[in-house]
Amino acid sequence: MGSNILGIGQSALAAAQIGLSTAGHNIANASTPGYSRQIVVQSAARAQYQGFGYVGQGTQVATIQRSYSDYLGKQVLTSQTAKSEIDSYYSQIKQIDNLLADPVAGLSPALQDFFKGIQDLAANPADTASRQSVLSTAQALAGRFQSLDGRISELRDSVNSQITTSLGTVNSYATQIAKLNDSIEKALAASDGTAPPNDLMDQRDQLVTEMGKEVKVSVVKENNSYNIFFGSGQPLVIGTQTFKLNPTISPTDPARTEVAYVSNGATILLSESTFTGGKLGGLFAFRAQSLDEAQNSLGRVAVGFAATFNAQHQLGQDLAGVMGGQFFTAAPPLVTSNSNNAGTAVMGASISNVSALTTSNYRLQVVTAAVPPAPAVPVTPGSYRVTRLSDGNVSNFSTFPQTVDGVDFNVASGTIANGDDFLIRPTVNGASGLNVVITDPTKIAAAAPIRTGTVATNTGSGKITAESVDASYTAATVTPALSLSYNSTTNQLSGFPATLPVTVTNNGTPVAGSPFAAGAPVTYTAGATISFGGVSFVMSGTPGNADTFNVGANTSGVGDSRNALLLGNLQTSNTLANGTANYQGAYAQMVSLIGNKTHELEVTGNAEGKLLAEAVKAQQSTSGVNLDEEATNLLRYQQAYQAAGKVMSIASTLFDVILSIGN
Repeated sequence: MGSNILGIGQSALAAAQIGLSTAGHNIANASTPGYSRQIVVQSAARAQYQGFGYVGQGTQVATIQRSYSDYLGKQVLTSQTAKSEIDSYYSQIKQIDNLLADPVAGLSPALQDFFKGIQDLAANPADTASRQSVLSTAQALAGRFQSLDGRISELRDSVNSQITTSLGTVNSYATQIAKLNDSIEKALAASDGTAPPNDLMDQRDQLVTEMGKEVKVSVVKENNSYNIFFGSGQPLVIGTQTFKLNPTISPTDPARTEVAYVSNGATILLSESTFTGGKLGGLFAFRAQSLDEAQNSLGRVAVGFAATFNAQHQLGQDLAGVMGGQFFTAAPPLVTSNSNNAGTAVMGASISNVSALTTSNYRLQVVTAAVPPAPAVPVTPGSYRVTRLSDGNVSNFSTFPQTVDGVDFNVASGTIANGDDFLIRPTVNGASGLNVVITDPTKIAAAAPIRTGTVATNTGSGKITAESVDASYTAATVTPALSLSYNSTTNQLSGFPATLPVTVTNNGTPVAGSPFAAGAPVTYTAGATISFGGVSFVMSGTPGNADTFNVGANTSGVGDSRNALLLGNLQTSNTLANGTANYQGAYAQMVSLIGNKTHELEVTGNAEGKLLAEAVKAQQSTSGVNLDEEATNLLRYQQAYQAAGKVMSIASTLFDVILSIGN
């Protein structure tokens, strides 16, 4: 009996000691990330039959289990992944938002200063200081475009660097999880599956959570191992086997880091859309949806501004009486061939209509056969496809050149092969490529190249005004000067060039007989616009018979500011976005788009943060260590330990009595 009591006391003492160790372990790891509270599970030892009944043999520790819920763990993983994606996106776009909306460093102040200089020039066209001021503000404007684009390019480099770092982190976590899978399997095998290695399992779950911060993953439990998948089901970890994600250079954009998936020795380039959730998902979404959009939008403003300002400046006349040249340089579209193209074709692209430009990039594909790639083959109808990447809109055609959204596509040289594809970015270099061409202030074309007027001896009230020229104008049109004469009997004007037809429009609508044959008299319509050879003017009033109106070259345009006024009017003219926005408006649209997205992410991030906090709170209510509870457990196990010691002390006394009787 004494032996039995001693064994019972010993089992109780051992159980209490394990309870004290477990409670102490919980307290020591109360602040350890991912640690789950551990619980000692006891059961009664197998009783011994004594004839009169079964006598208890004390206690035994069945196992030490962790307090963990797979369901709550998945909720935390899901919320953590979503929050990490939003935080990653927000931290990047906030930088662009601060940059573009800055009242000092943004584009708006530089645009306003430049057009203020144009207005001063219009008021003082012969003033050298006003002309020099235009050049200075033009240089400042070009510098502002370049500075903004440079900052966006720095962000692009930063995104590439962060993608590379994040991929390395994912690979590291995958390796560690695979090793833990192996260790856990071995530990369970050593105990015949009865004693789970709780600390190792906590470490593995914590690694999965940390991986979820980088990319959205799903966990499939197989036996006692975790299989980790991402994207559309690509594995990262299968048991003890890992699959790597490596950074690689985009085949169509050397400045863009993409992801290659390595499986069984094969490397597969993954689409950016494969990565959703986590830091990687946020970085890819930011780059595709906001960074590219911002740089292209800024470039569109720059390209549109340069093209329209140059077009009007070239219609003017400088102080030397020479037609104006280019004021700014405008960067052409950037076209890159896929490094895997089988053909040798060099694709060309140029901008023919800045008003039709979008902020999208385009992909041009050669699809002459069903399954690319194939050897170079003759072009067949419907063999080219241009995809607008912003919305997936597709244009199919069979011959070059073709125009899509104001961009002309053509094959510059080489041979096209089936499966070849090209990336066309019409405005990506627009801001960085904007420069001022003119350095001599006398070369600013502030004057108009033609001059109209009436003869002092005219008897009627006829007037000729609003003279202008377009891109088809040459000095030969009005050299020698034209003298238009009015015949009141026929209500016609004569004296137009013998080689040029004449168009007459009233509020944009051609009048009867328009266009009039070259050299033929033209019916007079008060208020109508008369055009020929790139020259346009408006005739109004009631001319008298034989009244004369002169149209000739502007031979004394030093004090003329008519073209400067037209240049100034460009500030408020809707020349972009299919005639719906001016320069400032197009820039404001970009600032608004970035600002709205930033605010959306801020609000969504706050909401997702609360959801994550609630998920963590729910998980910690099950898995977290409560120090008050553990302190209570310590006292309970201490008392159990003392009581077990008392039992053993009594057993010892009983042994002594038995031994004394025997003596």
